[in-house]
Amino acid sequence: MANSAPKVAEAERFETDRAISLKAKDIANLIKHSKHFIVFTGAGISTSAGIPDFRGPDGVWTLRKQKRDAPSKATSTLQAIPTPTHMALVKLQNRGFLKYLVSQNCDGLHRKSGIAPEMISELHGNSNREYCRDCGKEYIRDFRAVAPYTKTVTDHRTGRKCSMPGCNGVLLDTIINFGECLFEQPLKLAREHGKKADFCLVLGSSLTVPPACTIPEIAGKSKRGKLGICNLQSTPLDHLVDGESMRVFARTDDLMIAVMGHLGLEIPQFVLRRQLTVKVVMGERDRNQVILQGVDVDGTPSTFLKSVRLEGSRRPAVTEPFTLSFRMDGQEELRLKLELEFMGNYLEPNVEIVHSTQCSERLYLLEYSPYTREWQVVEKD
Repeated sequence: MANSAPKVAEAERFETDRAISLKAKDIANLIKHSKHFIVFTGAGISTSAGIPDFRGPDGVWTLRKQKRDAPSKATSTLQAIPTPTHMALVKLQNRGFLKYLVSQNCDGLHRKSGIAPEMISELHGNSNREYCRDCGKEYIRDFRAVAPYTKTVTDHRTGRKCSMPGCNGVLLDTIINFGECLFEQPLKLAREHGKKADFCLVLGSSLTVPPACTIPEIAGKSKRGKLGICNLQSTPLDHLVDGESMRVFARTDDLMIAVMGHLGLEIPQFVLRRQLTVKVVMGERDRNQVILQGVDVDGTPSTFLKSVRLEGSRRPAVTEPFTLSFRMDGQEELRLKLELEFMGNYLEPNVEIVHSTQCSERLYLLEYSPYTREWQVVEKD
């Protein structure tokens, strides 16, 4: 896809802080009074997290067109922390302003930041998400769930199998490579929300890759819809924006910090949130098991643990679902001490949870701050 980028990238433009603030005030006013506000995001919203864009002066495709190496300082998508733009969108979602999010990004930061699964169309896939070819079950991973593409870029097999009972189907990544069709349902939902939108704000996209770029175009051409664009370079849809104040040449973080200020809303700090189910199965002859499984907010299986160790056991469990055996030895209750080891993308320390055998199943909410490196564990009934 380097062929789609110019050999010399268009110069990036930066408006003054005052100009950004004035335009942010108009954008905030539209958000406040809109009935169906949607956002369309591109690679530009993740550059401040250390992930390069594609068509900027140091973009992936630009450098490839110039036969230059990508910068070695790029941050892994697994270790990248969601930006102020990501977290502002989470706040707008939680306060009811944001009705839907359409993204071209595959870095997984929207979902990680706290955007609900039903609130987003990840049109080009998610490098942390794979699905079963047979039953369709999805899996969220704290590692890159992307095929090796050793034979062809159309071979999306990740090498893992579905763990649903009676399935064992082949798992495929969700990445859309160039020349491939987009998944039907996310595109359908994106188009539906594009038609409903009375305000669509584009953040950090060059709007040059179809059919994704047609979503803002739908809103921009609608009689009832208004279009705003924040990008450091020009886009093919600039002529559709609703007045000069809706075309902002700025970093998306700078704009969204100003917008949230005008709305009187604080941008939350990123917290890594995980959910874990713990189930106790009492067996015959005192052969009992405790089973642990990570789950996403919608019940999708989620892999974020390396191992689980039960106090008193010789070996930890290292495969999902994490299953450990124990004996009651005539006791009415045992308090199982379970040490959780994480993938460590954010240098997460191990954490211990204590689960009573009198509770057959419980959901634990795990919240981790990458700034303080501390876990908070909450039991849910």
